[in-house]
Amino acid sequence: MKQAEFDDKGSCIRWTEVPGVQPARVYVHGLGSMSAVYHAHIAARPELAGRRSLFVDLPGHGISDRPEGFGYALEDHADALAAALDAADVTGAELIAHSMGGAVAIVLAHRRPDLVARLVLTEANLDAFPPAAAGSSGIASYEEEEFVDGGYTRVLEKVGPLWAATMRLADARALHRTAVGLRRGSEPVMRAILEGLAIDRVYLQGESSGELAGGDGLEAAGVRVVTVRGAGHNVMFDNPDAFVAAVEGNM
Repeated sequence: MKQAEFDDKGSCIRWTEVPGVQPARVYVHGLGSMSAVYHAHIAARPELAGRRSLFVDLPGHGISDRPEGFGYALEDHADALAAALDAADVTGAELIAHSMGGAVAIVLAHRRPDLVARLVLTEANLDAFPPAAAGSSGIASYEEEEFVDGGYTRVLEKVGPLWAATMRLADARALHRTAVGLRRGSEPVMRAILEGLAIDRVYLQGESSGELAGGDGLEAAGVRVVTVRGAGHNVMFDNPDAFVAAVEGNM
């Protein structure tokens, strides 16, 4: 396990990694999740073996610190992720990022273009204030203290065992602030950033999640939008073969 400080109080963002050739692949998790849990089985596939692979847990999640005074906005997470990549001597990486982590990866590519050469996004949040059905919406509907003092437990009971297994390892206050920041979005908003990036960009949408809103605009901007058959929000679990093919660049 490796770590890097991301604030002026000595708080650390942590990751595990598999050695290999460059450019590195950096796996970034979604809200209330952990990177290795969602992506280690993908990085271990023979088609992807041999590349340096980092599994980074964002602040407030997994094995990383969860300082109470941290903001947890998308920009905050992106800067913390940049601190990890700088400490790991990573540049020009491929970021394989899921859901909220995809929004963070987009913001990172905007703020630190030297760190990101390719994006593979799985149902990344692209717009501010998503529909009420979005996972972040249920968390952000609480006031912060209300969530910490009971809402967190109620949400864990509702989200199902898969998401709860990693969400229960996230700090309640950090989780709430991250959800609020995700709903607020970035400036410029994530979709506009993604459309304007001059790097290889792939966006995976699970078939059962429905048609991607604004997909035509993304494609017109050069983003490859791929609908993955037999998959929902967690494409890496539902159709790992298609996920691996997308990471490998064969879709």
